[in-house]
Amino acid sequence: METAQQELTATAPKATVTMKGSEALLEGLIAEGVDTIFGYPGGAIMPIYDALYDYQDKLKHILVRHEQGGIHAAQGYARSSGKVGVVFATSGPGATNLVTGLADAQIDSTPLVCITGQVFAHLLGTDAFQEIDVINISSPVTKWNYQITDATEIPEILAKAFYIAGSGRPGPVVIDITKNAQLQSFENEGYKPCSHIRSYRPKPVVRKEFIERAAELINSAKKPFVLWGQGVILGNAEQEFKTFIEKAGIPSAWTILGTGAIPTEHPLNVGMLGMHGNYAPNVLTNECDVLIAIGMRFDDRVTGRLDKYAKQAKVIHLDIDPAEIDKNVKADVPVWGDCKETLPLLTSFIEKKEHSDWLAKFRELEQREHQEVINDELFPADGELSMGEVIQQINELTHGDAIIVSDVGQHQMIACRYAKRNLTRSNITSGGAGTMGFALPAAIGAKFGAPERTVIAVIGDGGIQMTIQELGTIMQSGIDVKVVILNNQFLGMVRQWQELFHDRRYSFVDITSPDYVTVAKGYGIEGSSINSRENLRTALKEMLDHEGSYLLEVMVKKENNVFPMVPQGCSVSEIRLK
Repeated sequence: METAQQELTATAPKATVTMKGSEALLEGLIAEGVDTIFGYPGGAIMPIYDALYDYQDKLKHILVRHEQGGIHAAQGYARSSGKVGVVFATSGPGATNLVTGLADAQIDSTPLVCITGQVFAHLLGTDAFQEIDVINISSPVTKWNYQITDATEIPEILAKAFYIAGSGRPGPVVIDITKNAQLQSFENEGYKPCSHIRSYRPKPVVRKEFIERAAELINSAKKPFVLWGQGVILGNAEQEFKTFIEKAGIPSAWTILGTGAIPTEHPLNVGMLGMHGNYAPNVLTNECDVLIAIGMRFDDRVTGRLDKYAKQAKVIHLDIDPAEIDKNVKADVPVWGDCKETLPLLTSFIEKKEHSDWLAKFRELEQREHQEVINDELFPADGELSMGEVIQQINELTHGDAIIVSDVGQHQMIACRYAKRNLTRSNITSGGAGTMGFALPAAIGAKFGAPERTVIAVIGDGGIQMTIQELGTIMQSGIDVKVVILNNQFLGMVRQWQELFHDRRYSFVDITSPDYVTVAKGYGIEGSSINSRENLRTALKEMLDHEGSYLLEVMVKKENNVFPMVPQGCSVSEIRLK
């Protein structure tokens, strides 16, 4: 029975505090555990920045040099920390400059809450200065978006935004707040985190019968093969995944966003899938009898020709997003649910096995790839520097413990193929969207998200010039990021395709670069440039030992193609070593 005091407390009105919408927003961010915001101020979001002036002891704001840099930094922060990234932008061009990052985060399932300012509510629809319909523009590239025109909505909508962004299959959310709502005072009853939305089901119900059917297939398989993706990392299910494959004894290969869930040197890790993946996992995809896909979406760069993809195999697909199952590859056994829940259940039903003969076939094909491709890429005896040997030297100097943030192009495929990863959340790159210019700002965010780890941005001479102004963010914030530019004086991946499939008609792929070391020094960042093998290790060590950010330009072979390669329109088993 309640005491009189308890009854009084239960019926007493909730304490309210009069505050502006801008203040309520910041209080909500603090309640959600936000410590770092990336952003760029402007007229329509100025009330929020005015309020932020009084919150600098609780919220760290990183002033970027472009809103696209801000959202990529928020992505890097989210990917390295496992938390929701936050970015601020003003209305009009400030908001539209976020769109590329929104699309990137949406396809790569990166949790973000993006706050955009908007013109006064009474001006909506009048083509007011810097008024753009952010809601309709961002709808295709967000998990959810909402426009707030009244300050009283701010606490509830912000709570929903964080819940939606970070739960289930993560993704970006946009909240567009009109200027009057930011300025409006109201009685705030306090921030209440959201844990349920009636119309939103972040996790599908796990159905035991499908778990049991999957286990039956795995137990009877002679040549089972696991493909894992980023879903394992997003679900914080690395240990559950490791326990599963070790009990089942199944060779396992990764998508570029899934790498690091188990260490590179794990005996069941057989390499990278896809167009520039390893030879063995691509070829043997079309020889396995049971294919177990975990937290991956059968992207076209992984499957090649779908009509020739794993037609001999029974397919088991574990995914938290029901829309991904049967979308590209028909699943014989669909397993809906969070892999942190489904993997232990599946593990409990499978038999402990070793598939040593089957695993030996992977190792045999791996040796062939080493002899025909990898040895020459990582350990060239002479000639110009290769991209691969730069990554190999980074492996040796960092012992596979660094976070590698790669841009998009040949260097990306080289970094993803050859970088050693002992720890999860060690590979940050733009996967589905392939966004050039991603790496430099994402590396800044990654360092803020994991300040105790070494962060190395590996960037091509094309991608670096798309967001090079973010060196100013490094300068002002004092963040410690190591930048390695692999300069082949070409837009290398486009050039490779032009060489192989367009009769070497090199159409507008020659790119001239500035003196990167001088540019870096203009931003107060030390740097150097090398073009010889003799200086490579010393230069990398100097970079890594340097206190603070450092830029190292490495001049590499101009026409250094990335192999193996699955040509467009071919099956994965038609992968070329040369």
